[in-house]
Amino acid sequence: MSWGAASGPELDNLSAAGVVPLAAVHRSRMRESIHFGAAAVLGPDGEVARALGDIDALIYPRSTLKLLQAITVLRVGVDLDGPELVLAAASHTGTAAHVEVVRSILDRAGLDESALRCPADWPSEPDARHEASGPERIAMNCSGKHAAFLLACVSNGWPTESYLAPRHPLQLSIRRTVEDYTGEPVEHTGIDGCGAPVHAVSLRGLARATGLVARGADADTELLARAIRRDPWALDSAAVATVIGELELIAKNGAEGVFVAGSSDGTAVALKVIDGSTRASIPIALALLDEQGVVDSERVAAVLAATTQRVLGGGEPVGELFALV
Repeated sequence: MSWGAASGPELDNLSAAGVVPLAAVHRSRMRESIHFGAAAVLGPDGEVARALGDIDALIYPRSTLKLLQAITVLRVGVDLDGPELVLAAASHTGTAAHVEVVRSILDRAGLDESALRCPADWPSEPDARHEASGPERIAMNCSGKHAAFLLACVSNGWPTESYLAPRHPLQLSIRRTVEDYTGEPVEHTGIDGCGAPVHAVSLRGLARATGLVARGADADTELLARAIRRDPWALDSAAVATVIGELELIAKNGAEGVFVAGSSDGTAVALKVIDGSTRASIPIALALLDEQGVVDSERVAAVLAATTQRVLGGGEPVGELFALV
């Protein structure tokens, strides 16, 4: 297995040859932009219901991996539930409510924010950013995950200073979880933006893992899915929280155009927009789940109206962003 490095031989990952048009933007009756990518849709039985592009090429799942990282924290014996469990899987926006939960996790570990190894950052939520005096580790969107990592280390007597090292017991446990839930061996590991290892997976494997989480296939996934559905505000952006709250899905955004969503019956979609844009992720995912009949079309339309980036000219609507799937 290879580990993250700045240079080296190119891997067999998703390329331009393996993508198809997934979404488009129209402005004033002319198609202005097209987003290309790949998407895997798996049914409740874990079989592929639809494949768009190369769903077996490797991608970095980025923050969608947090669902499996949080499950690992549970698997190694940490008692988490409610907002604390959601923050363990979160890409939060740095509000006071988010930071308070992260501090509660650190308090349980007997540590403070100086133990976090994620980089310092500004809150992404506008009001919280305005009130912040400067970038802080605890305000970084991955700080909940890192706090849960530290609690897992303290609970198991593992070193806390090196918790991001690929050979650390916690990170080896995460790798095993990724392999268990995706059904794939980990062949390559990179370094995510927060400094944690990020394991390359296929969209097929990522959709499989998402389906298992969404339907609560075991005690740990059931606990996580229930917590996310109860407190979606703690997991991700307001748009993703709307998807979860209004459609009762499990959904998670990832950097560089990665997105996953799954219904309670285990139907799931994992997608990657190859240009790295996230603006089309929700429309693509919901169109694919709507096609499978696991979400209500009218409710989907309302969610899209509330969450999709508007195409404006002079402040007025002059076009639309929509899925091509």
